[in-house]
Amino acid sequence: MNDTEMIINPCRNAGDPELPPNGLLLVNPAEAKAGLHLAKGNGGQQKFLFNSTLVLLPNNGPSGSAFITGPAVGAPMAVLTLEKLIALGARQIIVYGWCGSLSKTLHIGDVLLPTWAKSDEGTSAHYPANARPESHAPTRTTLNKGLTAQGLTTLSGPVWTTDAPYRESVAQVNQLSEQNILGVDMEYAALIAVAAFRKVELTAVLLVSDELWSGKWNPGFRAKDFKKKSKKILHFLVDFCSTL
Repeated sequence: MNDTEMIINPCRNAGDPELPPNGLLLVNPAEAKAGLHLAKGNGGQQKFLFNSTLVLLPNNGPSGSAFITGPAVGAPMAVLTLEKLIALGARQIIVYGWCGSLSKTLHIGDVLLPTWAKSDEGTSAHYPANARPESHAPTRTTLNKGLTAQGLTTLSGPVWTTDAPYRESVAQVNQLSEQNILGVDMEYAALIAVAAFRKVELTAVLLVSDELWSGKWNPGFRAKDFKKKSKKILHFLVDFCSTL
């Protein structure tokens, strides 16, 4: 079904800002708070976005302008936010969030650049596609080079997106690991489905916050080194989005 058959469609209403095409969607509250504070410190202006916070960076010459928004935890809220951003003019979106590791090759503090996703959430099925959607490969390659230059360890590959982080079983993790699925998150499958459906470019950067591959949960998001890396990635992405 196309949009003409939908009862409600995303749109730009009177008083809504017109967005630059490129920007950053920060999934988690901690990064959203820090990123929005950073944007305001760089002269950004806060705009209304009913379900999240939105800041527009100023147009500083050749580097252009960008938007930064968040948080948007979970597939339904992330998609609600992305749909509105696209209606306001977003065309090149970078998503920054966390993921769990399902592979021995991916450790806490590493960066996963997801390609495709195995959906175990309820939102992406409403955005049918003729082919399996993937992140924007050229942007993913450029991000990989930039993050590596920051001294970060990166991997690219598929993720598992679930609505129920407290229902991840040992059997599921083992099965997915055998299928070479590297990580688990709560938003990516739905976001990449919407991006494909709406024909916009979307790429995600996921910092590994915990490990599940051993069958026991190993959380690392409280560690100082993890928080330091997250801050480094955030600063890099804010600058990167202004150059797209």
